[in-house]
Amino acid sequence: MSRIGKMPVALPAGVKVTVKDGILSVEGPKGKLTQEVRKEVSFDVQKEQIVVTRKDESKASRSFHGLYRQLLNNMIVGVTKGYTKNLIVNGVGYRAEVKGNLLVLNLGYSNIIEFVIPEGITITVEGQNKIAVSAIDKQLVGQTAAEIRSLRKPEPYKGKGVRYEDEVIRRKVGKSGK
Repeated sequence: MSRIGKMPVALPAGVKVTVKDGILSVEGPKGKLTQEVRKEVSFDVQKEQIVVTRKDESKASRSFHGLYRQLLNNMIVGVTKGYTKNLIVNGVGYRAEVKGNLLVLNLGYSNIIEFVIPEGITITVEGQNKIAVSAIDKQLVGQTAAEIRSLRKPEPYKGKGVRYEDEVIRRKVGKSGK
């Protein structure tokens, strides 16, 4: 039995979960999320919790059991609390600002970078070097933050670049001159 899959998912007040025609939809105070589900798993929606069960003991069913339980849990957390990832822009002259639906970044290149903010994502900039990416979809938040980070990854000598707030950069010692 899957250790993750066998745990029931708590259903908070104000959240509505429906499964119809292979589509799982979760609706809450912050919005609505949908996910396609495979026929190997089924969802038993009760009053205060949801139990994910698998149809049989095949390898595919066992694989999807824990996956869909965790996807459901992430959707419920997303529509109730939402997700946020923070990025730090570190370097002399490096800065970020939001203009309409663009994130304008100056990352030490000769040109400024204009990153188009995807639909459903909210980006705020505190000061000039702290970027907060937030939305109700955990996967979309992580992907957007990774794309912003990839514009200028942190380098190991001075630590300049875009990094996650909780990321630790392994520093290297530079050349020693005589």
